[in-house]
Amino acid sequence: MKGILVIISAPSGAGKSTIIRQILGNDSNCRFAISHTTRQPRAGEKDGVDYYFVGRDEFQSMVANDRFAEWAVVHSNFYGTSLAEVERLSSQGIDVVFEVDYQGGRALMRRFPDAASIFVLPPSMAEVKRRLTDRGTDDAETIEMRLQNARIEIATAGEYRYIVVNDDLDRAVSQVGDVIRVERLRSINRAAMIRDLVAEKV
Repeated sequence: MKGILVIISAPSGAGKSTIIRQILGNDSNCRFAISHTTRQPRAGEKDGVDYYFVGRDEFQSMVANDRFAEWAVVHSNFYGTSLAEVERLSSQGIDVVFEVDYQGGRALMRRFPDAASIFVLPPSMAEVKRRLTDRGTDDAETIEMRLQNARIEIATAGEYRYIVVNDDLDRAVSQVGDVIRVERLRSINRAAMIRDLVAEKV
């Protein structure tokens, strides 16, 4: 049986990366769908682990050859998830987790309508600003841009099958884990199970 696909989106500062790290640490059958990006690595990030860091020419060549399940421009950089990465993991029965912005989420939901889609909401915009400031990676102008973009992204949350509010990290992680477990049950080939039971000779 193929693994399920789990789409997780959130605005900057909502904590989706932290949630996903904990989910991957708690559930050995979940794997991160590593995205390609043209942005520069942040401190501690590794190529092939956090992202596949590529140049714009290489990225645009992959777009031209329809090698992405989804791709988008976010904060002036390109991000995309390759179809090969998705198929490689899913074909092994591994549940594939996507960490994408709302543009990527929309594209993935169109391509994979049966995927579990989760939008992580922050408890407040004030908390988003605090988290972005504490991160210490962006200047004031960039933080303001991210806050403006966050409002746009939050407005799309209703397009997702599930919404999780990250006002308590442990609870948010638990809720995302619950979604994954429910979606695994939904993905079971019920028709085949019923057919096999009916045909079983005892």
